[in-house]
This record gives sequence, C-alpha cells and structure tokens, in this order.
Amino acid sequence: MSSYELNGELMFIDCGVLFPSDDHPGVDLILPGLNLVEDRLDEVKALVLTHGHEDHIGAVPYLLRRRSDIPVLGSRLTLALVREKLREHRIRNVDLREVAEGDRLTIGGFDLEFMAVNHSIPDALAVVLRTKAGTVLHTGDFKMDQLPLDGRLTDLRGFARLGEEGLDLFMPDSTNAETPGFTTHERDIEPAMERVFANAKQKLIVACFASHVHRVQQVMDAAVRHGRKVAYVGRSML
Repeated sequence: MSSYELNGELMFIDCGVLFPSDDHPGVDLILPGLNLVEDRLDEVKALVLTHGHEDHIGAVPYLLRRRSDIPVLGSRLTLALVREKLREHRIRNVDLREVAEGDRLTIGGFDLEFMAVNHSIPDALAVVLRTKAGTVLHTGDFKMDQLPLDGRLTDLRGFARLGEEGLDLFMPDSTNAETPGFTTHERDIEPAMERVFANAKQKLIVACFASHVHRVQQVMDAAVRHGRKVAYVGRSML
C-alpha cells in the first residue's frame, strides 16, 4: 500500500495483504498499518488499484470498513475481484469506478493517467500522478513479455514519453529485479504442456494460481485439443 500526499490530500495506491512465513505461527494475514492513517481517512481522495493480486487488493475490505465511501478505481477484472471480496465481507454501497489504459481524470489535486502493463494477471495498469509538485509514475507489478497471450504489452512508449516530458519520481515494481536474465514468455510454456497432454495416459493434475488467467486458459485449450474433461479444485478456482 502506497500513499501520496499533496496539500493535505491523500491518494492511496493498492491495499494488499501479505501471507505469513513460517516464523509467524498463528498469523493468517499481514495487513498494512491502517492505524497509521486512521485519523486521516477523511483526507483520502481515492484508492487506485493497479491489478487484482492479493498483495494489492486483499486488504481493501479492511480499509473500507473504516470508511466505505472512498472511491476505488481499477480495471474491469480488478474491480470484479474486489466486488467478490466485498460480498464475502458483507460491505455494500461502495463507490467502484472502472478505468482503462488511456483514461485520464482529475481527483482533487491529482491528475491521473492510466497505462497498460503486462503481468501474470490480465488488466494490470500503471498510474501516472501529475500534481503541481511534480509527476510520478507508479507502475504496479509488471513484466516484459513481448509475446503476451492477450496481445497487451507494457506501454514502453508511454513510459518513454513521460521521460521526455519530465518525470520527477519513478516508482517501479522490483520483484526479482536482482535476478539476471529475462522473463520467460507465457507462450513458451505451451509446447511443454502439449507434450505432457499428448503423452499422459491417465489423469493430469495441474497446479496454478487461480489469478493466473492466461495459464488457466492454456490448460483449458490443451484439454479441449486432447478431449480431456476439466475439473476445478480449490476455493479460489471456483
């Protein structure tokens, strides 16, 4: 969870949870320190969600319990996942606002622009915050897959344009940034999956994150090609 402040106005970006490691016995979820902003929630102009992974949307219900009328901005898929979370938490009458790459809007002192980024979950967005104090690019999570299954590339031209215009702060995702090399294309998995489906004589069990929609789609496509029935197992998958 990130917070940007301008003249007493707050703009939140993402509101996720972490899952505890082995040295946190008895802990189910790790929430952001909402108590640090408890007395300033009236100053929050909006919550912007970059994508639908748990570490970016998992704590949204806990924030909206404290103030339910905070506008929540996100892509179509991201908001669909948020709606399901709010239903489980029995939180109603929430201000959800769908945005897409290319959209621009002004909320308080923040001029927002949304850009497409590629990630392991569809509909991910980067957000540009333009203010009188400067311009920030907050990417959210992204990867450099130049052959995505949905054809939706990270908007590097847009990033370059911002650099030419003058960017004051760049807030990129840094997951695995210390690891040399390049990200494997999602399409590269298809030949290996095809071999497994072609050679398997009995049932196949495929482990996958429920939010990895492109991977799930590849499994479904392979199952159709080989006349396999598909059964989902797991609460998140259903």
